[in-house]
Amino acid sequence: MQHVSRTRANVWLDGSGDWAWPGSGGGEATAELLPPAWIPTLPSRPATSAGGAGPAASRRSQRALRRRYGTSLLLAALAAVCVGLALDGRTNFERLIGLRATAAQSAAASALARSVAVSPQPLPRVALVGRDAAGSSIDSGSFASAALHGEGSFLVYLPPGYASTAARYPVIYLLHGNEQTDESFLRIGLQGTLDRLIARHAIPPTIAVMIQGGRGANEWSNHHGAADYETYVLEVQRLVDRTLPTVATRGARAIAGYSMGGYGAMHLALEHPQTFSAVESWLGFFNGLDGRLRADRPTISRLGLRAYVYGASSDYIADPAENAPFAAALRAAGADARSAVYPGEHDFETIEAHLEHMLAFAGRGLSAPR
Repeated sequence: MQHVSRTRANVWLDGSGDWAWPGSGGGEATAELLPPAWIPTLPSRPATSAGGAGPAASRRSQRALRRRYGTSLLLAALAAVCVGLALDGRTNFERLIGLRATAAQSAAASALARSVAVSPQPLPRVALVGRDAAGSSIDSGSFASAALHGEGSFLVYLPPGYASTAARYPVIYLLHGNEQTDESFLRIGLQGTLDRLIARHAIPPTIAVMIQGGRGANEWSNHHGAADYETYVLEVQRLVDRTLPTVATRGARAIAGYSMGGYGAMHLALEHPQTFSAVESWLGFFNGLDGRLRADRPTISRLGLRAYVYGASSDYIADPAENAPFAAALRAAGADARSAVYPGEHDFETIEAHLEHMLAFAGRGLSAPR
């Protein structure tokens, strides 16, 4: 893979925005680094062709179209009834048809609902971007996202030897910061770092999925009626499990992110504690997560959770003083949680300096390839 040059001095991750802690002052963000030339522009979805009707359809053709249209409506209505039955069994059957059903009728309707096959979401289009000397590769994926009401995309790291084995791999999901891109993880050396950790058996061979989010301070949360980024992350996770040879269990999934992505990773891990077994927040923040953490205590106590949160001593975007108390709250809930405040600022240099340690912590606790 081509060498990617990067500017090392004070590349800020976010503007101060809504998360600057009280008394921290302001500060303008420097211009975002552009992706290297070898990152492709993802192809747009092929346009759906619409065949034109003839200038004068016969009455017979029109009647046939009406019959087909009526049949389609009937089948759509039947499908809706079946979905309702699948969701709530007898209760929905009675609500939908407007009368009480006998036990036999409810059982028959439930059996019909279970027999209706729901078409799965189309799989992502995945293409090779580049391969390095160690044998790992970076691929790009794109798909029609229901959560975003548009195209979703991600980059994926595939470990050395991936193409020559039938193994299934654990996965680390990665969320970027405000106004950044999935490519930012490659810019700070993720591919080479994972290559080295795998080569010396510090972590098992692992897939890493770098999810491309939207611009602006969406915090990887749902914004009803607009783009739902929390749902989008789970959408990517489910599609990755269907597309790539993953170990599709909680114990083989970690989620991490930096800055706004650090908040998003912690938010996702606490909102969906049965999906991820490890979480990391790099230079992140924890606004409003205390209540969710309290609600998760029984699940974390039962299933466990590995967590690492860290800040930078000179960070005026995300208050570094929040990390130790939040890690303590995670431990009180039953998690194996650690925290640190490292020298540095809210920039890529600080993240790059600790990337190897963070990926090692996340990867060591994941289920090994099968």
